[in-house]
Amino acid sequence: MRLLKELMRAATQHRAIYCYMLLSIWIFLLIAGMYRYVGNVESNPGGGSAFGPSSSGTVSSLGGESSASSTAHRFAKYRERCAPLSQLQRLDDGGILEGWKLQGVLLVIRHGDRGPISHVRSAGINCGVSSGTDNLVNRYRSFLYNSSSSASGSNHMYWNKVGPFHGFPLLPATERGCPLGQLTYKGISQLLHVGDIMHQVYAHPLGLLLKPNPNRGSVETTPHTLLNSDEVVVFTTRYRRTFQSALAMLFTLLPADKWLALNVRESHSMAFCFGECSCPQSALLRKRLEALGDRQLLKRDKVMDVMQWIGGTILQHTPNGISNPFEVVDALLTVLCHDAALPCRKKKPLPTPKPLKKSPNQELVDVINIDQDETVANPLQEGQHQLEPDSPEVENGNPSVQADESQDGCVEPAHVDTLMSFADELSQRSAGHSYYKLSGLLRSYGMIRHIVSYMLKMISGDRTKFVLYSGHDCTMQYLTAALGIITSQGQTIAYASRLAFEVYRSEAHTDYYFRVVYNGRDVTQQIDFCEGGKSLRVTRDSRGNKADLCPIENIIRFLHEDYFSPLNATNFKEACGAVNPPKAGEF
Repeated sequence: MRLLKELMRAATQHRAIYCYMLLSIWIFLLIAGMYRYVGNVESNPGGGSAFGPSSSGTVSSLGGESSASSTAHRFAKYRERCAPLSQLQRLDDGGILEGWKLQGVLLVIRHGDRGPISHVRSAGINCGVSSGTDNLVNRYRSFLYNSSSSASGSNHMYWNKVGPFHGFPLLPATERGCPLGQLTYKGISQLLHVGDIMHQVYAHPLGLLLKPNPNRGSVETTPHTLLNSDEVVVFTTRYRRTFQSALAMLFTLLPADKWLALNVRESHSMAFCFGECSCPQSALLRKRLEALGDRQLLKRDKVMDVMQWIGGTILQHTPNGISNPFEVVDALLTVLCHDAALPCRKKKPLPTPKPLKKSPNQELVDVINIDQDETVANPLQEGQHQLEPDSPEVENGNPSVQADESQDGCVEPAHVDTLMSFADELSQRSAGHSYYKLSGLLRSYGMIRHIVSYMLKMISGDRTKFVLYSGHDCTMQYLTAALGIITSQGQTIAYASRLAFEVYRSEAHTDYYFRVVYNGRDVTQQIDFCEGGKSLRVTRDSRGNKADLCPIENIIRFLHEDYFSPLNATNFKEACGAVNPPKAGEF
């Protein structure tokens, strides 16, 4: 009995010790279990692949509502190239400067959001706008429907005017779809909002709200009449997405009767070169720049692996392998720009690789084939990412690797970060390289000549007030490279981007100046022949904000005297025919 009492007393005294021991054992088992779980995930994330399925094994980590919201901020910087409506704002755009009269505006735009260039697995992705939420889209669509059902018999759902765009539809074929290389309803919305901004800035100062004066040789405008307008001049490439973007932007810029009176002119080149097109030297510079990018990719094994994994998951058809990160980025943007879940894939038998076929060299950018859409944006040409003639995969040894589709799994946020970060880095390096500027000078020579010719018309009393060039990302790449305009996104041009040349006349001295505004930001000071003391700084508004105005004669002198100096030439023919382009180092 006494022994039992002693045991009970000892047990009572050491009860705390027993609790600590049990707690320690429980913590040890918990930590061991965690280490075992983490070890299994790291060693076999996707059935033996380094890029396998997410932990659920069935859906991407973006599939859930909470995880989707957590990655929204993470991918915000990548979605800048998607041009969300919140990004389309009026900032430094001019129009009314005290003591200055706006003589005219020349506007270069990139088309709006489009479907992917390559076939992708896009089931469930909505490339439209929420029903009834965008008043501008509703107004535009209503206007077109009402016009097409009018008593006049005109059908404004299609372009009925004689010319290269006769029969072109004015709206995308589907409201939610992401048609291959075609403008989406989201793209229509973007350009309608850009046009609304341009209306606020330029419509009143340019007098675009006034009806034409019949005494000056024009006809009083009435709906459904086919009128010629010399106030607004429109150029676009023969792609539906650039044509539809131009008409959508002009709808919110102009009164309805002036919109109906528009005539649209065709540019046969994405560079809007207007005759100054063929240039072997530019193609050589572009290839050398691509080769530098290819060498950077070959040094990044992790990027190569991620590129293969994402490309094999998103792209439907890769018979020649995946060799270009920008092609995969373009496909990935179909997901990111439309807030879709990151895709997954199931095991698929590996197809037999097909050898690359070398084709004769040709300039793809100079002459547009209506049956051939241009491909993804890259260092200097929007149309080089599929395996076409003159492709870098053939000439520069671009690493073409067959996608391994024998694994199942999902694209993870970390994969997106790896690929997009590399694309951003390559974009910045390319934009800062001398080959980029030199090729841009050659590609954009014809367009800059065209712009200057219209500037001279505007200051000489011509009735032209607004000129629109509706083009592609490469159109703006060439132009910004030639002028020395560098943005935070490098060579990346977001959807619905705009570059405006505003022409002003001094009310005091009748001198003529211009300024350049890129996506609402004044970039006049970045241009070599306008920087520093070469420009005039004036007050832009009542809040004391400033604007830089560059003399018109500066750009004329640049075009006629200094344009080809960086290429050690005196004219376009000499610069394009040079045997050896200037040498430059690596990135």
